[in-house]
Amino acid sequence: MRARRLVTSLTLFNLVILLLVLGIVAWSGTSLAEPAAAAAPATGAIGAWGAMAAAVAVGLGSLGAAIAVAVVGSAAMGAMSEKPELGGRALIFLGLAEGIAIYGLIIAIMILGKF
Repeated sequence: MRARRLVTSLTLFNLVILLLVLGIVAWSGTSLAEPAAAAAPATGAIGAWGAMAAAVAVGLGSLGAAIAVAVVGSAAMGAMSEKPELGGRALIFLGLAEGIAIYGLIIAIMILGKF
């Protein structure tokens, strides 16, 4: 039941992101079917798309890290209640889960470095 609700909410989130991106494409006046050679966008448009890509990378990376920390943190607390000596190992797994957000930030910095 809980997993089904999580999948439903993530599907709804992905649908909202898709509609947002399609709305921005429609608002900017560019066509997705346009060949790249035919329409050379201005430098400002490229920078705007790069900024949006960086924001999506950080946002989705942080969302994934939040879900991972929630799942791993609750499991770690349950394990530590039975065996307190597992605390050090639990911190390692929490650090790995938080690393997902840092990967998103690194990708965003790489994207912004291109523009």
